[in-house]
Amino acid sequence: MLPGIGVFGTGNVVRVIVPFLREKGFKIEALWGRTLLAAQEIAQELEIPFCTNKIDDVLLRKDVDLIFIMCSPNLHSQIAVKALGIGKHVLCDKPAGLCQSESLKMVRACQYYPSLISIVNHSLRFLPAFVHMRRAICEGFLGKDNKITVCDIRVQMGSLLHSTYDWHCDETMGGGILTLVGSHVVDLVSYLIDQKAVRVHGVVRTFTKTTDNINGIRHISSPDFCSFQMDMSDGTLVTVTLNNHFQGSFSQEVLVCGQQGHLVVRGGDLYGQKAGASKEEVIYVDVEDLQRGGNIIASAAKSIPRPYMKGLFKMICALREAFLPVEDKRGWIKQPVAQAANFEDGLYVQAVIDALRKSSANREWVKVNIITEEPDPNPLLSAAVRRSAISM
Repeated sequence: MLPGIGVFGTGNVVRVIVPFLREKGFKIEALWGRTLLAAQEIAQELEIPFCTNKIDDVLLRKDVDLIFIMCSPNLHSQIAVKALGIGKHVLCDKPAGLCQSESLKMVRACQYYPSLISIVNHSLRFLPAFVHMRRAICEGFLGKDNKITVCDIRVQMGSLLHSTYDWHCDETMGGGILTLVGSHVVDLVSYLIDQKAVRVHGVVRTFTKTTDNINGIRHISSPDFCSFQMDMSDGTLVTVTLNNHFQGSFSQEVLVCGQQGHLVVRGGDLYGQKAGASKEEVIYVDVEDLQRGGNIIASAAKSIPRPYMKGLFKMICALREAFLPVEDKRGWIKQPVAQAANFEDGLYVQAVIDALRKSSANREWVKVNIITEEPDPNPLLSAAVRRSAISM
């Protein structure tokens, strides 16, 4: 039995995934929007029976057992922790919170309720090309010792901004290419080569600070370009370039080089070449159509890059396989979603993003430090209290 779903968010991704969820047999029971008007508009468009602008009204519904968090990142941690605390499964969009302390709260909540699904939407892990790439690496395509020397990743795309000012324009609210695309890339690298970043060096820039529709007293602070390097735990060097100034179609290339050859994913296709070979061989070609008889709204589908959307669809299919064999709609089996990014992966990604921001501000290499305790909100007051306790 498939669980009922409560969706948080009213963006284009909601318009895309709700028809697909229904196609896979899920029932959408409730929708939350930042304003009641926005929630009513999307609920009417997508024929969702209940809508609200109050978080608890969705979480406390008895017919909702799985939460899809697709709203602005400043609410991710709050909703996820609440949902897990009352026994709901959670799929949270990237990034996992705005900072490490928020991500850590999510990690502790999922550790406290291990019987619940808690995954982050790093959907590239489910894209078939990357599944095949990881398998090829494990099977020794790049050499028997799997010694990976360099990873080079380039993502070129158009602007992530909308026609009106919203959280996408504000870096402190989670907007910008570093959090919305860079989080996918950082997670993908650790998934493919099974290494974590030790230190990073990055340049993060905001070139577009106003547009024709966003100007006056409000300015855009979210970055639209970043380039960074990561030193990985086993010696691999990763170079990444993310660019929002590309006016053509979305372009993504992920190159992994080893001592005995290389593997590269261009778009959704995988190619490889071993040392001594005259040319690249085709390992996997993506031929699956996403439109499925017009169920996906074309205008919404255009706003989400094809690889990310297809990976998200594959993740939803994996969720269905996890819930379907179990008669209890709250029960599930782990194997279909075992490769999904969990909240601990989300904390690691957030630690890398924090280090990159610091590196860009200080113009130096910065060590990646994953916190295990929440930082003291007022260290001076705490020190004074400790001193007074000692003197007593």
